[in-house]
Amino acid sequence: MRIIITTLFGLEAPTRDDLLAVGFQKHQLDVKDGVITLDTGSDNWALDVARVNMWARHAERVFFEIGGFKTGSSENFTEDGAAFFESCRKLPWNDFIPKGWAFIVNGFSRKSKLDGIKMLQKLTKKAIARSLAASRGLGSDAVIEEDERLGTISIQFALVNNYCRMLIDTTGEGLHKRGYRPLTHEAPIRETLAAGMVTYARYSPFGKEALVDPMCGSGTIVIEAAQMAAGIAPGRFRHFDYESLPYIGKKAYRTALEEAIDNEDLTAPDDCYFFGSDIDSRAVRSAIANAKAAGVADFCRFDIRDASTVTPETLASYTGLERQLVITNPPYGGRLMTPEEAEDIYRMIARNLLTRSGQCKKGIRLSLITPDNMFEDATGLRADKRVKLYNGSKVCHLCNFYKLGLKR
Repeated sequence: MRIIITTLFGLEAPTRDDLLAVGFQKHQLDVKDGVITLDTGSDNWALDVARVNMWARHAERVFFEIGGFKTGSSENFTEDGAAFFESCRKLPWNDFIPKGWAFIVNGFSRKSKLDGIKMLQKLTKKAIARSLAASRGLGSDAVIEEDERLGTISIQFALVNNYCRMLIDTTGEGLHKRGYRPLTHEAPIRETLAAGMVTYARYSPFGKEALVDPMCGSGTIVIEAAQMAAGIAPGRFRHFDYESLPYIGKKAYRTALEEAIDNEDLTAPDDCYFFGSDIDSRAVRSAIANAKAAGVADFCRFDIRDASTVTPETLASYTGLERQLVITNPPYGGRLMTPEEAEDIYRMIARNLLTRSGQCKKGIRLSLITPDNMFEDATGLRADKRVKLYNGSKVCHLCNFYKLGLKR
């Protein structure tokens, strides 16, 4: 059985590391743009599905593969559609769609001759119905009864370079929906992307460095970092669609959850290492509530503060630690303010935390994400290391500044 894990572009490597940490081996993993294929090599693949959903902190969704086939081998569009239908029909759908259950079909096509999504949805739906009818001893034109009250299977075709994979979704709501954050704050960063920021910033907790988000909004970056430090699984506070599937079920979920709970260390540290602040009191109240729901209220501190007052000196006084990783997702033009206002914020951050040559002031590391190259363009400074990431379809750059300069 092959498990397919999808990610935002740029988060493939951290997702691979999530899977290695669970106990899977490098030879089981195939990593491509936005997709990781896990060949479980195990009869216990149901528990593997549960573990991946529980622990893939940087991933978006988890599927398992029913089968795959080549498409587009003919020069005739009609023949290609007929071949697609026949290949889909031959897959063992009856093994994975319980009798009476509804099933929905979605999918995508990239760099392939067959690229009409609605047409492919109809062909897939019809081919599955024909396959189920044959497996159940019904006539070829029989109507397959579907009752959503019994359950619904979510099927996705992934057609890339004329090769189609037929997948069943096991996740339900995307993995970035951790279960701790209601959508109350304007323009919150996706949890998986926030986790990626922390990972790429290479933060090591419980040392001499605090993690600080001075524009924390609903607290996502701080909370994700604190959960990672406490060993809390990203799926700890939510449920998944696979729990209702009879061939995976709640037993796999309970086992994965018990393993996750055993891994946690919720002992409150003597000192606080995770700090967030925002000028908006409503955002701060939301961050405090979210941290409590995420199980890390004792690890985090949130306060109302103006980001323009953040300097190495004020941060050292605030955190009580020698070094500070300032990591943030500043508002940008077109989201909450004009481009000119966003550029003013970027220049303020640079003025307060970096030297004129773009090095860090004493005690500071800076990591921030913006669309395209907005921070570097606005300040004229170049990051020591940039990571290209995607926030949905928007191209972003995570700019990491870590080289120490003379204090200005």
